[in-house]
Amino acid sequence: MTNIYDFTADSLTGAPIDLQQYKGKVLLIVNTASNCGFTPQYKGLEAVYQQFKEKGVEVLGFPCNQFGGQEPGHAEEIGAFCEKNYGVTFPLFAKIDVNGDNAHPLFQHLKNEAPGILGSKAIKWNFTKFLVKKDGSVYKRYAPQTDPKELMGDIEKLLID
Repeated sequence: MTNIYDFTADSLTGAPIDLQQYKGKVLLIVNTASNCGFTPQYKGLEAVYQQFKEKGVEVLGFPCNQFGGQEPGHAEEIGAFCEKNYGVTFPLFAKIDVNGDNAHPLFQHLKNEAPGILGSKAIKWNFTKFLVKKDGSVYKRYAPQTDPKELMGDIEKLLID
């Protein structure tokens, strides 16, 4: 059975990252954008990361430019924007596609394991969130408008399981 740990993704600097390094942790995986109405959620994602990172939670951000061209920058610009404006310290990855023929295999997997409303697979917008259990299985998908602090109860539950 495939799980999150079977995938690799490039870091924001282009280095390949084996997601196996996150084995045994609860993961919050998010497709992000710097020019979106939901961009202030970076602050909430960072707050979740700061509150739970010592307990075994990782937030993984995947910039995506597929929704309204809201992530036009290159890697260096994305990293600087997130750090300067939101104090982001959680890992950011290289810009990817989350839908279509060129969708990153990780997001193909996430969408299959946690479909959206009425079973839809496509990601509807930036800041769609996926919570992953410590065993690498996908627990749940959350809508873009879901504030990161609303996930804290589920994160605490997964830390206990």
